[in-house]
This record gives sequence, C-alpha cells and structure tokens, in this order.
Amino acid sequence: MDTTLTGGFGRRVVQSDTRDLALLPEVSIFQGSQVNLSGRDDLKERVRSALMQRIDPAVAGRIPRQRLRAEVALLVSAIATEEKVQLNEAEELALASELTDDMGGLGPLESLLNDDEVTDILVNGPYDVYVERFGKLEKTTARFRDAQHVVNVSQRIASAVGRRIDESSPLVDARLADGSRVNIVLPPLCLNGGTISIRKFSKQNITLEKMVRQGNLSEQMAQFLDIAARCRVNILISGGTGSGKTTLLNAVSRHIDGGERIITIEDAVELRLQQPHIVQLESRPPNIEGAGAIPQRELVRNALRMRPDRIIVGEVRGNEAFDMLQAMNTGHDGSMSTIHANTPRDALFRLENMVLMAAHNLPLRALRAQIASAINIIVQIERMRDGIRRVERICEISGMEGEIVSTRDIFTFKHKGEGRDGYLEGTFEPSKLRPDLAEKAAQYGLDRQLLEAVGIGLSVVN
Repeated sequence: MDTTLTGGFGRRVVQSDTRDLALLPEVSIFQGSQVNLSGRDDLKERVRSALMQRIDPAVAGRIPRQRLRAEVALLVSAIATEEKVQLNEAEELALASELTDDMGGLGPLESLLNDDEVTDILVNGPYDVYVERFGKLEKTTARFRDAQHVVNVSQRIASAVGRRIDESSPLVDARLADGSRVNIVLPPLCLNGGTISIRKFSKQNITLEKMVRQGNLSEQMAQFLDIAARCRVNILISGGTGSGKTTLLNAVSRHIDGGERIITIEDAVELRLQQPHIVQLESRPPNIEGAGAIPQRELVRNALRMRPDRIIVGEVRGNEAFDMLQAMNTGHDGSMSTIHANTPRDALFRLENMVLMAAHNLPLRALRAQIASAINIIVQIERMRDGIRRVERICEISGMEGEIVSTRDIFTFKHKGEGRDGYLEGTFEPSKLRPDLAEKAAQYGLDRQLLEAVGIGLSVVN
C-alpha cells in the first residue's frame, strides 16, 4: 500500500518503500515544490532540468554522496510516477547517479575516476572522452551535455584549489581531492569547446618491488636505486610525457631514511612520500590581476633556509634548475628531481639550457662542471610502444672530459623483438662496470651489495 511521506527534499512524494527514505536527513535542497515535465521531448533531459532548477547547491554539497544519490533516486521515481511516464529501475538509478555526479562530482568523469585501470582521462570537447588503460588510448562512451557542461566541470575543479578559469584566464593547472593532476584549456585558446587532461593519482602505493613484478625494471636495477637513495646520491629521473617519472620518483623516495627532513617543491602536489618529516611546498600562479605569483625558483631558494636534509623538486622546468644545482653542490646531497627529455644526454642539455636562463654570464665549462658535480645518477624511463613503461637506462655521471660531461651506462634495456601478444621482449642488462658510487656506498657499508647489483662478483670485490 502506497504511503504519502515528507522526504528529505521537503516535498510530499508518493513512495511505497520507506526503508531508504528513513535514513535520510531532513534537509531541503529543492527551492520549489511543483515539477512540470510537459512540453519537452526527451524525458531524461526534462527530469534533469526540473531537478537542477530547484537544487540549492550549497545544501546539496553538504549531504554525503550516497545519501544524496538515494534522495535523487527517490525523487526521480516520484516524478515519473506523478507524470505517468515509463522509466525502468535501471534508468532511474542511472539518471540519479548522473545527476548526483553533476551536483557534487565531475559529471561524466566520475565513473572513469573510480576505474582503477584508467591512468589518464582526456576530454577533447564535450563529446570525445578518451582514457588510457594499460598504456593504450581508447575512446569511451562518456559524454558531456554540451560545451557549457565542460566549462562548469572545469570551474568546479579550479575553484576547489583556489584557482580561476574563464575566458579571461582560460588555462589552469590544478589537482583533484585525491591528488590527481589536471590541466584545463578553455576557449578562446581551445577551439573544440574545452579540454581537460587528468593524470590519475594511483590509489596503490607503488614500490620498486612492485615495479619489478610489473616488468618496469629488473631486480638488480631496483637494488641499485635502493642503495643510491640510501647513500644520498643526487638522482635525476628523465623521460617523456606520461612515461612514469613521478611514479618512479615516488618509488625511489620510499628508500630515504625516515629520520631525514625532506622538502618537496612542486607546481601541483603529486608526490606521496612515506617519511614522517616532510614539508610540501606548492608554487602559486598569478591572480587575475597578474600579481601574486610564487614560482618554483623562489620556493627552492626558501627551502634552503628551512634546514632540509634533502630537497625534492617534482619537475625541474625553468630557471629553478640553477638554484637546485646550487643546493646539490652545497651539502644537500640526496636530492632528486625529474625532467622531460628523451635520453640522458638530452636531459643534460635541457638542464644546461635551464640554468642559462638564470645565469646568463656563467661560462659554459663552469656550468657543465657544476652539473657534473651536482648530478650523480640519471635514470631514463620510457613508455614503449606496447604500453609498458620501462627503465630504459641508468647511467652515472663520471666527470668531465674536456668541456663535455661524461656518462657511464650502469644498466640498459636490450630490445630483442616482439612477442605474438604484441609485447616487446628484451632484458635489463648491467654493464658490469664498477660505478664511482661504490666509494660512497662503502661509507654506508653497502658497497658489496652495490657491486653485486651491477653484476660484479664478490671475488672482484676481494
């Protein structure tokens, strides 16, 4: 028997099952009581419009997501009953979920954000949404209603981190509540209605051991990087966009001693260090008047006055490279950073150019000598054509030869072909050369383990 009740929306609805309704708070998020569905062709769009016009977003945002979804589902069912239109249970639940995501989430992107297999979400306008799964791009069925819907979701993302995006400021870098990195470009810079690029924040703690199991690097390479982190060598991780630089930096940083004070500096916070003594600094873009910007370089300078044991720069991309090198050369060993480059040699050239942005009059030989003295290890990671991210090379800076910074390969990935399943076949091979790092490892009692990792037997050590 149907019972007329006053639900959490503050309106009378017809509902035969009161179990879910009894759990809901007595909060009204609707501003009106009459819902008129006549005069529209598409039922779902009519219901959406009727609901969205009467929502008080401030109150809706305070209701827990599951309770809000339950209230919306009840009201969708009630509207369909009152207007004598047909919606099956699956359609009602789908529409309620979609409306709830619009109210308190990121609309059609919510289901993709909750999919653990998705690593990247790429919105190319309202009707083209792609994701990356297992290193491969694929188009999804997710769609925004129109270009304005893309703008609305973009503004919600930006406002959550205190930033602004609109026609006067159509480009922004931000992050989601879970730490996922977001880049947004809106018209007039973007001609297809707006783009949103999300690099998802992994819910799992990535370790070197797990990366070994995934085939990202060998057990010996993981042991080498473990020892390098523990011995306080300066590490630069190089790779292309989406190659896994930050993931690898997170994994390596887990091997830093828990008693050290670590300062991290990033444009948008992505690093998830596990040590107890961490200070995270984040750069700030200019406000709408073009003032108030605090770049990474200023944060690096300030970090030197914060008594750090190590400084970790999430990604070096400008003149902060000069201050980072100064820090590495003045007692802050064990520092780490990432850089966009296709090879270790390219990484050195890019670093060189970045330093010259800040120190125009620095002689080239002196600059290269600083780089050779500051950086100990370069780790090159690459997303290969089979979608697997592999550490393609680990090399050591071995000093200067004339005016050139010399490097020595410690490990390389040797490509041997392609299997029937499309995955590349190859091996991670050590060079079996004695690294200069062995001398520093000896100070920590780790020289034997280091030499074993690079393929040098105990007889050679003795």
